[in-house]
Amino acid sequence: MFFIDTVELTGLGNRSYLAGGATAAVAVDPPRDVDRLVEAAARQGVRIALVVETHLHNDYVTGGLELARLTGARYLVPAAARVAFDRVPVADGDVFEVDAGLALRAVATPGHTPHHTAYVLEEDGRPVAAFTGGSLLIGTVGRPDLVEPRLTEQLARAQHASAHRLADSLPDTTAVLPTHGFGSFCAAGHSADGHSGTTIGTERKQNEALVKEADTFVADLLAGLDDIPAYYAHMGPANAAGPAPIDLTPPRRADAAELAARLAAGEWVVDLRSRVAFAEGHLAGSFNIEGGGSLATYLAWLIPWGRPVTLLAESPEQIAAAQRELARVGIDRPAAAATGGPQDWTADGDRPRSFPRADFAALAAALEPAVAPDAERPVVLDVRRSSERAGGAVSGSVHIPVHLLPGRIGEVPPGRVWVHCASGMRAAIAASLLDAAGREVVAVDDGFANAVEAGLTSVPAPAAPGTDAPGTAHP
Repeated sequence: MFFIDTVELTGLGNRSYLAGGATAAVAVDPPRDVDRLVEAAARQGVRIALVVETHLHNDYVTGGLELARLTGARYLVPAAARVAFDRVPVADGDVFEVDAGLALRAVATPGHTPHHTAYVLEEDGRPVAAFTGGSLLIGTVGRPDLVEPRLTEQLARAQHASAHRLADSLPDTTAVLPTHGFGSFCAAGHSADGHSGTTIGTERKQNEALVKEADTFVADLLAGLDDIPAYYAHMGPANAAGPAPIDLTPPRRADAAELAARLAAGEWVVDLRSRVAFAEGHLAGSFNIEGGGSLATYLAWLIPWGRPVTLLAESPEQIAAAQRELARVGIDRPAAAATGGPQDWTADGDRPRSFPRADFAALAAALEPAVAPDAERPVVLDVRRSSERAGGAVSGSVHIPVHLLPGRIGEVPPGRVWVHCASGMRAAIAASLLDAAGREVVAVDDGFANAVEAGLTSVPAPAAPGTDAPGTAHP
């Protein structure tokens, strides 16, 4: 009998896997913090004999090299991936023994990257699972535009062909176990719910790459590609060079005077508390990205790469969890950290700042002509992505996606700014950026469906040539 354990990386929308038999196992696409896979192997009572990468990842720093070093496992990496370290180069059709009666067969599946390789787990020669990385996801495929813009269409066609190669060569009962597609920006389009798992047979009926002919699939895929997180540019090179071992020793503790000095030096001080707590009171100049959730994605996307970051939280445990999450995307060592609350972090003689929160009904009331004459009309800032805004927007709103806001705050018109997203999390980030810049702000903490119900929405006009989104605030 074989087992497959799943290691969830919910903040990044990825999964890693440990699969094996009675005595040995293979680790697939391990995260930077490899202790979770080591612990999974210990629970199963097996040694990790193989560590495999489906591709050089663009969205996180791999722990593969370090896990292989710690366990003595063979480190399997696609042969065409250019790396600066010793590994076992994998070619299409290669077979590797995992345990007695259990083997791993490599299947070239270019598309997400040119060298992408899936691995089929076989028990006594019978396919039982396919680790599909960024090729065949649940309902969709991995995006083809992360390597080189000139290769995007070619890789999109390769994705279609690779999906069909897997579907045509594997039984319907074969489990499909992708790395991406659970909220990851590496997925192209919307990935279906994968909590209950999927199989080749299910994907034949629902996967975009398997139900559409090639030209239609490619056209739809390219039309639906969304923004690429800025930090992705740093992940591939880090993985090709061979990442250093993770360092999770606690950061140095900072007092109020040091926090003030770091803010004055232009460093980032990030408050990990809930957006409700932050709005009620926070250190002036600090930014709010809630711990858990999408902390790593949004902090790494927003911060100028390499800028020192100091973390604020209510407890050391929250600092430790954030440090682990950030290390997965190459933000290795916070410059400092502090725990407690805004009264502990604010220098003598200063006071914490705060701003109000509201819902879309309150925004609708604030926009009533009797309440807001033209000269006093609130500024409404939409920080959703362009693809979201295309489906409807608050009439008259300014559009700057949250990941572009740090460099474009000067484009926000004067006045009190009501900032919204789709649910409240990104609006809270944007509100903190605006508040740190000295703007008067209201964070709309509400679902966008309520904007529709309040009669606030219209469909924006198409973007003019040269703009980055429909209805953007700049020419």
